[in-house]
Amino acid sequence: MSWIERMGRWFEAHRFGVDLTTTVLLAGVMLVAATDLYSSQPDLGRGESIAWTVALLAPLPWRRTRPVASAVGVFGVALAHILAGYPMIMPGDLLVLVALWSVTVYGPTWSHVTAICSTAVGSVIVLPVAVAVRGGLGASGVAEMVPVGIFCLVTGLAVWAFALVRRSRRVTMDALRDRAHRLEIERDQQARISAAAERARIAREMHDIVAHSLSIVVAQADGGRYAAASDPEAAVRALGTISETGRTALTDMRRLLGVLRSQDDEDAARDEASPGSGATPALTIGPAAGGARPASAAADEPRQARPAPQPGVEEIEDLVAQARDGGQRVSLVRVGEPRTLPAGMGLTLYRVCQESLTNVRKHAGPDPAVTVAVRWTTSTVELEVLDDGRGAAATGNDPGFGLRGMRERANLYGGTLETGPRRGGGFRVHLELPLPGAPVTAPPAPTTTQEDA
Repeated sequence: MSWIERMGRWFEAHRFGVDLTTTVLLAGVMLVAATDLYSSQPDLGRGESIAWTVALLAPLPWRRTRPVASAVGVFGVALAHILAGYPMIMPGDLLVLVALWSVTVYGPTWSHVTAICSTAVGSVIVLPVAVAVRGGLGASGVAEMVPVGIFCLVTGLAVWAFALVRRSRRVTMDALRDRAHRLEIERDQQARISAAAERARIAREMHDIVAHSLSIVVAQADGGRYAAASDPEAAVRALGTISETGRTALTDMRRLLGVLRSQDDEDAARDEASPGSGATPALTIGPAAGGARPASAAADEPRQARPAPQPGVEEIEDLVAQARDGGQRVSLVRVGEPRTLPAGMGLTLYRVCQESLTNVRKHAGPDPAVTVAVRWTTSTVELEVLDDGRGAAATGNDPGFGLRGMRERANLYGGTLETGPRRGGGFRVHLELPLPGAPVTAPPAPTTTQEDA
């Protein structure tokens, strides 16, 4: 910010003090030169001219803080001294133009329109009549003063026009400042909303990964402990399942954290590459023969731990196989022709299926039969998980974080989620997501495959 801008802001912040100081300085000049321009006895009218000049100066300190009141005061004093027999006090009457400027720039619209109309009436009608009456000139004197009145009117119109230009710029600047302020507020709100959405997304991912894996680990550990004495091989299989489940959970955690870390790296690289950031390119020290080389060259080399892609609808079969290895009776049904989905939508289908199988393991009771169905239509993809256990009675009315997370995932892609008990016993989870793009005009004949546990 330049010194001129800083000075302008200081003047705007201390309007009354600046205007009061300006008024005092003007008073020192105007009171010395105050005179009634059309007085026949200048020596006798000097005292009255000084008094009227002081009265004209009095409202000026409030010309920007209270422009309407200040303009009314100046215009009222000017009209009063004309009606009192002092047609023109110079240079005090020039303050009428200052009041007109101030009320036009800082006052409401109706006030500056009223001010210019008052200036026109005073210049063309009141002033010539007052001078003619004061000098006893009659109608011919009024005609002689009309050019003076027109000159005063043209001067007032010129001041009003320049003030309108200044007012337009001031209104534009105020609108830009207000818009910038609202954009800053909106930016902060969007940042808070994005942070809350990101926290919710991470919470959903962590819940699905941890809850699903731990439920399998707990179930296998309990089964292996009871089977260790009578069936050591079953205990060994349980330990193998626990080990495989733990590795899968670690892989999912690395995927999640890898995606988050890659986003942070991209943001940091974007900040470093942005002009004016002041950041210098990082250098990597290589062998003695190579010397220093840019970090971008090292970035082209393969990394040891690149984030793996998130699971999608294709991995539902692996999820069902994992559930079978854990002892569940699960059937997988596919209907329709699969299509390529966005990564987020495929992850939603995978996580909803994962959470549904976890809830079956936790609430459905001993040895339930589960059916996982994936249906592809021309405009939607549906996932349905059915069981014949006692899940509805076990969960009660508390939806828990799992069902809430599934519903949030469905809402993100404009889908619907239906959960509830089945007629005759068991629980049902039905997810329907709209497919992106236009629907297929002639879909192929649906094919159905079923794999029984």
